[in-house]
Amino acid sequence: MKIGELASQAGCLVETVRYYEREGLLPAAVRDEANNYRRYEHSHLERLTFIRRCRALDMTHDEIRALLQARAEPDASCESINELIDAHLEHVQARVAELKALEAQLTALRRQCHAARATRDCGILRELEHPGDAAWRSPSASPSHVAGSHCRAEAHSVCR
Repeated sequence: MKIGELASQAGCLVETVRYYEREGLLPAAVRDEANNYRRYEHSHLERLTFIRRCRALDMTHDEIRALLQARAEPDASCESINELIDAHLEHVQARVAELKALEAQLTALRRQCHAARATRDCGILRELEHPGDAAWRSPSASPSHVAGSHCRAEAHSVCR
């Protein structure tokens, strides 16, 4: 199948397929000698679907690589897989706690302005102008591998 067919069957963009190839998560396709088009096999679709399911769980490329490696060794112990998922779950739980703290901060901030008025009298702006207030600092000092929830585009390497 051609790249467009693969992308369509996997439910992603052609650029996503190319991106995963560049990242080494998806093996490069064989080129057709007649027209130099990439030719993908069913195994590419299976692997791409696996990768996309992992990404839907917000796994990093390194985590996906580890799972792909484990998948390639069907007789090995799955202990490392369990450990990877346990660690990922801890990261997700930490992110949930960070988001709950962020929600509390935004709720408290929203309470500072009860009605539309001139911006010079806005309680939200006034509250945000207090630079040393610990209540508005980031809820987590430790970096999380579950990167910003605003970035979902697979084709942008800044996301992952």
